[in-house]
Amino acid sequence: MEPFTIDTILTAASGVLFATQATYHLSLYNKLHIHNKQTKQADEAPIHTPPLSVIIVVKNTTEELQQNLTAILEQDYPEFEVIVIHDRSADDCDDTLKLLEDKYPHLYHTFIPYSARYISHKKLGITMGIKASRHDWLVFTEPDCRPQSNQWLRKMARNFTPTTEIVLGYSNYEKRSGWFNKKITFDTLLNAMRSLGMALSGHPYTGNGRNLAYRKKLYYKHNGFTSHLKLQRGEDDLFINETANARNTRVETSPESIMRIAMPKYKKIWYEEKISYAATSRLFQGTTRYLMGWETYSRLLFYATTSAACIIGALSHQWITPTIAFFLWIIRFAIQLIIFRKTCKDLSEHKFAALLPVFDILQPIWNLRFKLQRRMRRKDEFMRK
Repeated sequence: MEPFTIDTILTAASGVLFATQATYHLSLYNKLHIHNKQTKQADEAPIHTPPLSVIIVVKNTTEELQQNLTAILEQDYPEFEVIVIHDRSADDCDDTLKLLEDKYPHLYHTFIPYSARYISHKKLGITMGIKASRHDWLVFTEPDCRPQSNQWLRKMARNFTPTTEIVLGYSNYEKRSGWFNKKITFDTLLNAMRSLGMALSGHPYTGNGRNLAYRKKLYYKHNGFTSHLKLQRGEDDLFINETANARNTRVETSPESIMRIAMPKYKKIWYEEKISYAATSRLFQGTTRYLMGWETYSRLLFYATTSAACIIGALSHQWITPTIAFFLWIIRFAIQLIIFRKTCKDLSEHKFAALLPVFDILQPIWNLRFKLQRRMRRKDEFMRK
């Protein structure tokens, strides 16, 4: 029997990695499009609309509140309240809220006391909002978010079944021109395709506080944020990681339910968010984080093996190996492109056809950079203050 050559090893490795990547795309990343298609067919069904409370924690966000809060207050929903918890700001946020309260009687706001120290103000604010709320169903978002339609609450509420305790929604940045907007939109989209795809597969493992709903009794059943109270963040991703399961979690991704996030004023804001997420995501329980990590590694290894096969084959004038490798790359890209185009159309996102191969390689490198930066930071930077 002939010994294995570098050509046969690269060909075999490329084939295995191609199969791995194809499985991830067809069984995970394609979930959102399939889900949207199925829910669109059920749109004519009557929607259950229990009363609910929207909770928002704000700090130095007068401009964002003026731009976005009205769109939340004017949702087409029969009975809801909006509770804004104001972390004492340097701007005139309080005056803005008082003016809006005169116009909208279902808006209420309160303050995080100056004396609150050595505790995450975000978690304290959410806890205050939950305790002040009058309804069992709680919907969470942030001041820099604006619902894409006045049907946001109705679309979230159609998932409020007797067995449901958590509803995961979709959010992404508003569409603008420029490289940075496309970069962060793609990164957010891919992460949503992962997390929401896993939830649709029966393995929810995280949530995003910009578009999230859960029952008040779930919060109390799990003693709120007690298990990660020492951390500055984690009020959404870690809380959902420890409370969500296949039976109590549903996903809402209709176009009317989407939350649009205002572009960060500075790139550093987005970078800090990603570093903060890197600090909490490493604490996720279960095997899902490893499955997601293997998708990233297998993607990079696929690029490495196909590139090596093409280069070595060309140098040795053995054209079978590079032809197979290139053919596998083309098939993977075609599968990926079809899935992304359908999902982007469903979610009204950028068309990433031209940039997809570039972002597909760069996105794991970005995340590696954020993880390294997290390791370089002092541990107390991520602790409550």
